[in-house]
Amino acid sequence: MEQVEGFRLQKEGRAITVQEGRLIVPDDPIIPFIEGDGTGRDIWRASVRVFDAAVQRAYGGQRRIVWCEVYAGEKAFNTLKTWLPEETVQAFRTYVVGIKGPLTTPVGGGIRSLNVALRQLLDLYVCLRPVRYIRGVPSPVKRPEQVDMVIFRENTEDIYAGIEWEAQSPEADKVIRFLQDEMGVKKIRFPESSAIGIKPVSRDGSERLIDASIQYALRHQRRSVTMVHKGNIMKFTEGAFRDWGYALAADRYRNETVSLRESWILDNKEKNPNLTVKENALFIDPGYKDMTPDRQAKVREEVEAALALWPTHGDGRWKRKLLIKDSIADITLQQTLTRADEFDVIATLNLNGDYLSDALAAQIGGIGIAPGGNINYRTGHAIFEATHGTAPKYADMDKVNPGSVILSGEMMLRHLGWNEAADLVVRGLEEAIARRQVTYDFARLLRTEGTTDVKELKCSEFATAVIGNMG
Repeated sequence: MEQVEGFRLQKEGRAITVQEGRLIVPDDPIIPFIEGDGTGRDIWRASVRVFDAAVQRAYGGQRRIVWCEVYAGEKAFNTLKTWLPEETVQAFRTYVVGIKGPLTTPVGGGIRSLNVALRQLLDLYVCLRPVRYIRGVPSPVKRPEQVDMVIFRENTEDIYAGIEWEAQSPEADKVIRFLQDEMGVKKIRFPESSAIGIKPVSRDGSERLIDASIQYALRHQRRSVTMVHKGNIMKFTEGAFRDWGYALAADRYRNETVSLRESWILDNKEKNPNLTVKENALFIDPGYKDMTPDRQAKVREEVEAALALWPTHGDGRWKRKLLIKDSIADITLQQTLTRADEFDVIATLNLNGDYLSDALAAQIGGIGIAPGGNINYRTGHAIFEATHGTAPKYADMDKVNPGSVILSGEMMLRHLGWNEAADLVVRGLEEAIARRQVTYDFARLLRTEGTTDVKELKCSEFATAVIGNMG
């Protein structure tokens, strides 16, 4: 495992390359890693053993990962006097795919978040968060086995763009005056004491995120893509995100997809072939009679457009298409609890995705076992990461659950196309948990639930158990 100060080209291994949007992965790829702050040291030592064992067992020594340590966070600051060295960013650019543990967010000025900085500097526009229940994991909900979702969270826009000004600062005052004097804004309730933030949501950013989610759903034969938004309030940002998504699906994936409303129209026609356009409109919009003539005409046009799909989608064929639908963010947080099996792939904006991914992680055992990846599907660049914090009070105690990094590494192996090794990681982890071989967090919850045959393991011992259960 080569350690570098900052970053230099590796003497061993070969770099992953990208040709026509496809990763070209050698048998000895160089993978930069950041071990992370706090408990990151314990977690990384455990996780890397799992990755190496899976690759060795899957390929009999024909493949191996050449690990290249790069710095960020406290280790970078203590060693190089900077929280995020340019050499680290360059390493991820050069070697394309990497992995990291949890990082400290610096207190005070400068970088708001090292994680956000890496995503934006490398344009890793998708935060990919698969959330799937593993049998035997203690859960606070009654039916955690219904949770099997993949979240595509937009990573570079929304409020995480960091465009904001402190209350009563000259910059905030200037922006407020511009909004009031030049734009005629009357809705700032307390302009003298207001901080101001700007929420950019672009068509380009929205489309590339939603396009990636649809491609993923088609490739993995998922049932639906749900666009989660707050467009009923933020009509020109989150509402546009939804509208751009429907338009993209209809334009680029017409033969492979059907919208929810289109499915209603086609189903109505199948149940009653003699149904008129107006009657169909009444079924899909019960308030049709009270609409203005212009709005009624638009609903009828929508019905006619859906019925024009009959040659490719009619006679029940729409049921085999990828379903495209949308859901308001607040009701989504409720329905992922009450009807989790109705959600599959989710595409959403940055803040919604932050809330939703952590809320869903709680249903499957917490963020300690929730993996994540930040990906640019156009260039192949990706950084996989722990989704939890640094928990410094447990640092160097060999105690915490390494599941988040282990499963993030499993995602990384699949991104490389090394599915056999990824399958071994999943098998080993699932079997260890099924045998009640778990770290203290799961052990405590299992005992609270009345389970007595629990073997509480250290972080390093859990990695050994995962390796031993690969089969």
